[in-house]
Amino acid sequence: MPLINSLVSWYLKRRIPAIETMLSNPFGVQHDQLMKLIRTAQITEFGRTFDFRTINSVETFKERVPVTNYDDFHHYIRRMMHGEQNVLWPSEVSWFAKSSGTTSSKSKFIPVTYESLEDCHIQGGKDVLLWYLNQKPESELFAGKGLVMGGSHQINSHNASAETFYGDLSAVMMQNMPFWAHYLRTPDLSIAIMDNWDEKIERMARATIQDDVTNISGVPTWTIVLIERLFELSGKNNLLDIWPNLELYIHGGVSFTPYRERFKELIQGTQVNYMETYNASEGFLGIQDRLGFSDMLLMLDYGIFYEFMPISEYGKTHPKTLSLDEVKVNENYALVISTNAGLWRYIIGDTIRFTSTHPFRFKISGRTKHYINAFGEELMIENADMAISKACETTNALLTDYTAAPVYFTSTSKGGHEWLIEFEREPYDRAMFESELDKNLKMLNSDYEAKRFKDMAMLAPKIHFVPKGTFHEWLKRAGKLGGQHKVPRLSNERKYLEEIHGMVFAKVN
Repeated sequence: MPLINSLVSWYLKRRIPAIETMLSNPFGVQHDQLMKLIRTAQITEFGRTFDFRTINSVETFKERVPVTNYDDFHHYIRRMMHGEQNVLWPSEVSWFAKSSGTTSSKSKFIPVTYESLEDCHIQGGKDVLLWYLNQKPESELFAGKGLVMGGSHQINSHNASAETFYGDLSAVMMQNMPFWAHYLRTPDLSIAIMDNWDEKIERMARATIQDDVTNISGVPTWTIVLIERLFELSGKNNLLDIWPNLELYIHGGVSFTPYRERFKELIQGTQVNYMETYNASEGFLGIQDRLGFSDMLLMLDYGIFYEFMPISEYGKTHPKTLSLDEVKVNENYALVISTNAGLWRYIIGDTIRFTSTHPFRFKISGRTKHYINAFGEELMIENADMAISKACETTNALLTDYTAAPVYFTSTSKGGHEWLIEFEREPYDRAMFESELDKNLKMLNSDYEAKRFKDMAMLAPKIHFVPKGTFHEWLKRAGKLGGQHKVPRLSNERKYLEEIHGMVFAKVN
């Protein structure tokens, strides 16, 4: 095994010169990425429509191609799923990443081309390991197995005449991994891509409990479920007693902040390192390149050209976007990307905030559609995650999940926010938790604080503590267990909150 560890480390480190170029010349790298995308796609239907052949600058590209969203691209993608090629990208498209991004009823199908797999998603996965090894040269990461909490895929029912597939991005990646990566991962692929999550967790736990797992990749929620089942099977209460060589947990998909304390209980001690990634269905965008920090490095050479839309521009017919050389730290931007999967000036749906521009590091601050701004409070997920995490710390609570929505003004009452919160361990003092949550939201968000001043524009949060298993049951009833589906934590409408609240109320009665 030491030989394998050395060989894989050497293979990954061949990438270092390219990363050094990206860091030293970010604007040149981004310009080259766009020009390469345009040249490659000029023969596609989309490229001919917008005359990519004559585009030779970023300015012309922005003037000619409109900012788009999934609805704008849906008709192109639907045709591609029925077998048409050379629509948005010239190489053959046989895979689609199925994503909702939230728990909305309408799924999105994002094309996954050969180039986006090899040069973006898979390269990003390799770079995560490279950044880790650079900081932990003594690592024995590849002396054991990597456990991946993956999703599932299925045959594309829209095109029965060809071998095309769609599914969770993680499953698409696992099916297309290089051979050596399969040798280093667990469990068997047949288990890893199962679509029944209840059965998958059981079989994963039993298949891996005797393995030498050195690293885990997956969203926190399902990783916790697996660890708890491993504890039930083994009688242990520390994951290091089951996998003593575990040294790395790679997470993404949701903020890790509310789960940090729970992981300290599940994985006791200090030997395990944590790294965040930003690998969306639309592209692999960021890597936490420094252990112990909470921001990520924007990856600029994966076949993605970035634009950054100020939040004030979101929703406009012709919104202004900024290029990389125009962004500022501590401003919220909606991400707009053009990619080697054939997405062009596409609003990905996430908002980010730069923490540094030398190099370009950022934090995910929220979603363009998943925030609360019913009263001018502009509450972002980043604020909510941090506030609830601090309230949990003060009251010795451990969070499972939450959702919040506005309570609108009526003729007899002012408005505010209503929260449904599920705990692994409830606060020792509920009233204190409620007070701490409100206090921390004020500290983190000046707009919220102003609206809460003396209850003049907003009342204190109305908080419901829901039973364990509530959010799991809601996702299950909606047929959205696992994969890319997540509980929508903040929403400007009450649809999700009322569905969950109604389910809990029906059980009580």
